[in-house]
Amino acid sequence: MGQTYDILIADDHPLFRSALRQALSAGLDATMVLTEAGSISELQGLLDQRSDWDLVLLDLNMPGAYGFSGLVLIRGQYPHIPVVVISALEEAAVFKRARDFGASGFIPKSSSLEGIQQAVREVLEGGVSWPSEADEAGPLSDDEQEISAQLASLTPQQFRVLTMVCDGLLNKQIAYELSVSEATVKAHVTAIFRKLGVRTRTQAALALQHMELARAVH
Repeated sequence: MGQTYDILIADDHPLFRSALRQALSAGLDATMVLTEAGSISELQGLLDQRSDWDLVLLDLNMPGAYGFSGLVLIRGQYPHIPVVVISALEEAAVFKRARDFGASGFIPKSSSLEGIQQAVREVLEGGVSWPSEADEAGPLSDDEQEISAQLASLTPQQFRVLTMVCDGLLNKQIAYELSVSEATVKAHVTAIFRKLGVRTRTQAALALQHMELARAVH
């Protein structure tokens, strides 16, 4: 009996989740137990339930992810779980930032089934898997390093509140969405502002936007 691995597939495209499922169900000398999430909030819910996952496969463009911030959040809250980023953005700067923000590998969405299998195998065995172009991009800016550290200090619930603030929701709307009191949301917002070193909702939104993919590419 070979080893069994519990893997979370976080991608909002059912077809690509299906392709990943196909790649991981065949050609690997182990049993893969695959669980799917279609958004960052779904992914957070699964991570809240248990934290002994062997690997997270994370699409950077998922709803609620705000580019690299989803990766930063997972690495900050669950540093023992390796994360492999999956993206259609195949730019050296995106590879490099994913690595700097703590990912263990990067799978371009154009990869063959064999390429996906090899990358997953390498990370499950304790290694890393990066396209060679990852070495070509420059280092993170001081701003990016500071903001990623601040985001990593947020609790999962604070991160949920922050993404809703960035989407323009009012405190009472956030309270309704999260089934908590408005006073609880206000307390979260106060804590978020303190951790991010900002004073307004607009400044908080700008901090999260620093993590967007477009900034890495341009």
